[in-house]
Amino acid sequence: MGGGAVTVAADETGRTRLVSLRQSGATKLIFPKKETHDIEAILVNTAGGVTGGDRFDLTANLGAGARLVLTTQAAERAYRAQAGEVGGVTTRLNVQSGARLDWLPQELILFNGSALHRRLDIDLAPDAQLLMVEPLVFGRAAMGETLNNITFRDRITIRRAGQPLYMDALNLSGDAAARLARPTVANGAGAMACVVLVRPDAAAVLPKVRAALPPTAGASLIGEDTLVLRHLAEDSFMLRRDLVPILEHLSNRNLPTSWRL
Repeated sequence: MGGGAVTVAADETGRTRLVSLRQSGATKLIFPKKETHDIEAILVNTAGGVTGGDRFDLTANLGAGARLVLTTQAAERAYRAQAGEVGGVTTRLNVQSGARLDWLPQELILFNGSALHRRLDIDLAPDAQLLMVEPLVFGRAAMGETLNNITFRDRITIRRAGQPLYMDALNLSGDAAARLARPTVANGAGAMACVVLVRPDAAAVLPKVRAALPPTAGASLIGEDTLVLRHLAEDSFMLRRDLVPILEHLSNRNLPTSWRL
């Protein structure tokens, strides 16, 4: 169990400052020192993962002109759950006028027998900017794990000025491996990622992003300033190999150090 809420705001010099912080249970936020105008926050789950019956909630508020990078200390793990128990993870991110959020969590690894409902809600002001990634790993390939009994429900909703901009949903239950093996679903992929970029230069960066993608990935514009990328990979190693340089190109910076540990 755990919860957290963080609010940041830009001061008169343009530097982002921490306004408030609340954290409880297994949820911790740490803030590495950086000589930049933005803030980097690392989300830590001291419980080591999520299992049935757990509840984790996070809320982040970015004031006008603020810049926040939110990442995780390591890959999250959805462990085997007891019968009838389902874990829950809810994240709410609010980005006000002129602010920029980089939501860069590391992978969620689904274990066989896991049961998890996850929801991500992002609200953007009309001129707010966003870089979002959600990587997902279907079992531990190195352990020869097969996901033949899981419950996973995932929802991503991005709104701008209260209107839907991007909505995504994934439901996997029972023998997920059999469903993922279908050529029209994932063709046996062991990992996937979704990336959304909301920025005025989205159309300009699209050609370079497409050139860097393998045949199992694709990127498109769903609006003049909104780029969406979907990536399927054989395993988490292959996913990271392709994803890291793309994220660094889109963020115009190196990924947080925790991604390289």
